[in-house]
Amino acid sequence: MRRASARWAAIGLTSRSAKWRGPPYLTGTLAAGVPVRALVRDPATDRARAVEALGAELVTGDLHDRDSVIRAARGARAVFSVQMPAPKAGAFDFAGELAQAVNLVEGALAAGVPQFVHTFVSGAGQHDEAPGWAEGRWAPMEPVFAAKAGAQDRVREAGFTHWSIIKPGFFMENFLPSVAYLLPRGVEGGLATVLKPGTRLSLVAVEDIGTAAAAAIAAPERFDGVELELASAYLAMTDIAKVLSRALGTELAAPDMTVEEAVGAGMPGYGVDSHEFLNVAGPPARPEFARAFGLPPTTFEEWAHEHLRAAQ
Repeated sequence: MRRASARWAAIGLTSRSAKWRGPPYLTGTLAAGVPVRALVRDPATDRARAVEALGAELVTGDLHDRDSVIRAARGARAVFSVQMPAPKAGAFDFAGELAQAVNLVEGALAAGVPQFVHTFVSGAGQHDEAPGWAEGRWAPMEPVFAAKAGAQDRVREAGFTHWSIIKPGFFMENFLPSVAYLLPRGVEGGLATVLKPGTRLSLVAVEDIGTAAAAAIAAPERFDGVELELASAYLAMTDIAKVLSRALGTELAAPDMTVEEAVGAGMPGYGVDSHEFLNVAGPPARPEFARAFGLPPTTFEEWAHEHLRAAQ
């Protein structure tokens, strides 16, 4: 196995929850010929072994342990950063998410890493411009965006030689029946959400996040200071339902549900506020922003026919 070197290495540091973004990043970076280290809590887990099988070097550590981050980052040319909040006491630990991001930034700085590529969510930092925000309409969303915006600000001000922020939109993978999120009762149960039929989503395929991260690692000067609002497609729920119907061979409609109807149909309660927010303040990510950097976005039709048919 190739060892990470100061000149060429990228280090992939992912949290336990970031199951979709870590492996595609590693695949994209390894395919570009860049050696990768991956920080894992337990190298004996199936997920860690799968990452190792891709060709990454595993290092044991924890994003809550800054010293372990420093040890893992020494000698790396770049750090890829992604965090998601862990469940805690029936909610999500957004304060812990921000603490992990700060530890990673400060650990990378202490280790002398020159490049930092961070990813979190489209629209963070502009969220307070949403209609009703100043009046407190979106108070449940404040901890979500406070963590994302706080991490973003720390990356900007850290002083890395080169830094980039990738801001992906709404994961296409949310439509996988196995995730039980937008299809919580399987294909037969139909879509269950408070997203309105006319609401347009900035969809992103996780593979495209990996492609963007690998591109930034490969060209640090070109992507220096870039904050890429990343989307693979921009579609209304009515059009999304049509694509899903074609891929699954089953007619699906974009629902127009109340909160009670959606939750009764199986929608996870934790998604209600974010979906209602998307109805009035969709993220700014667009496919043309990726194309401007030579990054070819995956269409939703392509993604659906590849991943949904494979899931059947």
